[in-house]
Amino acid sequence: MTKEEYRTAIEYVIWLSGCAVNGTVPDRERAKKISLENLYKAAKMHMLTAAVAYSLKTAGICDKNFEQEKAKSIRKIAAMDIDKSLLFEGLEKQKIWYMPLKGTVVKDFYPSIGMRQMSDFDILFDAEYAENVHDIMLDLGFSCESFGVSNHDVYLKKPVSNFEMHKELFSELHKPEIYQYYKNVKERLIKDDDNGYGWHFRTEDLYVYMTAHEYKHFSDCGTGLRSILDTYVFWQKFGGQLDENYISAETKKLGISDFEKQNRSLALHLFGGGELTDEDREMLEYIIYSGTYGTFKNSVEKSVKKNGGGKKGKMLYLRDKLFLPLDRVKQFYPFYYKHKILLPVLFFYRIGKSIKNGKSKKILEILGKIE
Repeated sequence: MTKEEYRTAIEYVIWLSGCAVNGTVPDRERAKKISLENLYKAAKMHMLTAAVAYSLKTAGICDKNFEQEKAKSIRKIAAMDIDKSLLFEGLEKQKIWYMPLKGTVVKDFYPSIGMRQMSDFDILFDAEYAENVHDIMLDLGFSCESFGVSNHDVYLKKPVSNFEMHKELFSELHKPEIYQYYKNVKERLIKDDDNGYGWHFRTEDLYVYMTAHEYKHFSDCGTGLRSILDTYVFWQKFGGQLDENYISAETKKLGISDFEKQNRSLALHLFGGGELTDEDREMLEYIIYSGTYGTFKNSVEKSVKKNGGGKKGKMLYLRDKLFLPLDRVKQFYPFYYKHKILLPVLFFYRIGKSIKNGKSKKILEILGKIE
């Protein structure tokens, strides 16, 4: 698919995704003009194949790839919802407080099950009971893929369940204002009415958290259209009920006020049928080439720019990659942080791993193209 073909396909992804969440039947003749193969590839990059599938179906267009994606999304969410209920039962029995996060909550704001595709379920819980949660997950048939390495532990269960159990919302490596704001997040939560240990954000705080999380991705590797659609769906559902002065005040504390306004502007204009501003177009240009979770290229370029750009920025980037700061060693390699005498071993291990998986070659190629 050429760049021109991709841009055309993305325009259709945006249009059809908007139709899906707005309950609009797309014009069949217009929909038939796009290459379904290109449409599928573009939608998959942004995890919007299910939303597009819903729209195509209402227009009377059935495609095997899109129908399979929609069916997979529905099955995955149904299976993970069952596992989530069992997990919450286990947490309730052991009196461990918990709260579903991000897409785990947002998916229910969409018009139909599976329309908002999920890669995993994110759950915040009382960090003091990480070992207990580990045992609960294993009892439920999950395998532990990562434990004690970062601010969340990862559990998988065949065929489709993927859970990230968060001990905190952000780590010390993230924007300082955001980390400090959410450090004692329990103080910002509201107790559920229908259970013993479940909690939730007030609606405004849920949006502020969604935006902070989105900013984390946007400012690092980039982010995709699914997150913009999430913002649109949220404002369509709650827009008239929200305290916008509160949202403005809280995002200012986090240092993301401008980002929130621009992100919201793009979402409402893009999927609500409004005319895009110049700022909207600039943001959209970055997003459509980022995919759902951004790109490694974006991450390298941003890091070089942050370090001053040019040759100096490149050298500082390589220095940080070769000689990992202790705060990152603490988060990603706790064993070596605890046994610092072994840090030279970690140095050569990381270099070897980077060469083996081709990451070092990719970094050098990207750096070579940066002016």
